[in-house]
Amino acid sequence: MSETALLQLLDVLADGALHSGETLAQRFGISRAALAKRMAHLRDWGVDVAAQAGLGYRLNLPLERLDVARIHAALAPAARATQVQVLSRTDSTNTQLLAADPACDPQVLFAESQTQGRGRRGRDWVSPFGANLYCSIGWTFAAWPARLTALPLAMAVALARVVADAGLPEVGIKWPNDLQVGGRKLAGILIEPRGEAGGACRVVVGIGLNVAMSAGQATAVGQPWTSLAEALAASGQPLPSRNTLAAALVSELSAALGHFAAHGFTPFAAEWQRRDVLMGRPVRIEATPALEGIARGVDSDGGLSVETASGWQVVHAGDVSVRAA
Repeated sequence: MSETALLQLLDVLADGALHSGETLAQRFGISRAALAKRMAHLRDWGVDVAAQAGLGYRLNLPLERLDVARIHAALAPAARATQVQVLSRTDSTNTQLLAADPACDPQVLFAESQTQGRGRRGRDWVSPFGANLYCSIGWTFAAWPARLTALPLAMAVALARVVADAGLPEVGIKWPNDLQVGGRKLAGILIEPRGEAGGACRVVVGIGLNVAMSAGQATAVGQPWTSLAEALAASGQPLPSRNTLAAALVSELSAALGHFAAHGFTPFAAEWQRRDVLMGRPVRIEATPALEGIARGVDSDGGLSVETASGWQVVHAGDVSVRAA
């Protein structure tokens, strides 16, 4: 089954309207049985296709595919030198950019879907076709930043700015770099550095932002989650186009990486503190050994400060859960 044929079918269905099977089969010059196979392939991609007996097929939500020209036209002037690419499917945008030529940095890769999307600590990132935004940016620092461990926090602030500008100023950050709305995960970040101390440092920053994922597409998600569409609808606001959001991501991340290279975490610290959803709350950090206490913000290296029964400790790795008070 060719990808081109599937994308052509998807583009017809993208409006979310009901399309009769007979009309679709005639349009593409195939049998109804062949059409059914193509629909099955789209479902394998994670596309939320509904079939109504005797009536036809429709997407449960309209779909807007990413377009490089539209993304590039909407970039901030300072980001227009960034190379942008869109793939229909890939294993992982981070994996692809880690193998890409660093001479092309800054470069950004979007994928409509990922077959092996990765989150922090080796977790899978559920990546249905066209429902969310999955992208990675490759960036080379001329010299290894003094406090690279704080970069995930700076990137979380940059991503929160995109979400806030889209209509959710209340978006919070859960250490180190998960975005939350109402205690449910909206986005995550995976940063993978390459280089040697004393020389150039290359990072690949992977972003997963839930845009309009349906419950049926998220059955494999193992934690409370929300989407931008759901959160905006709750306050009666429209969902921006995926291409507009993609351009905002590229623009904001590029600017934030430049600021981090010049000034470190300092320009981001105040906003991080304002969006910190753990501050003052009882937490448990799943690490070795596990740690319980009260979250007290972050230090200049990006570590989480925890007030424990035996004194204050700074944590640099581990999963954090909020304990009942």
